[in-house]
Amino acid sequence: MRRFLAAFLLLLLVGCGDQAKDLFDTAQLEEKQNNRPHATKLYRQIVEEYPNSPYANQAKSRLAELEKAR
Repeated sequence: MRRFLAAFLLLLLVGCGDQAKDLFDTAQLEEKQNNRPHATKLYRQIVEEYPNSPYANQAKSRLAELEKAR
């Protein structure tokens, strides 16, 4: 159920506004819900698809922190 909700939220967010910000917000939500694999995937997506976004640097920082926690 939680994955369905997260996927639904992601689809809603991606459809409007700044996609990098929307992905970043969703990744943060996934982290808060202790879904680190999905958060990591979203952060990587930001870095790869939106490298010039201000959220790319934040995503890189979060990825580094998640890697340290492993």
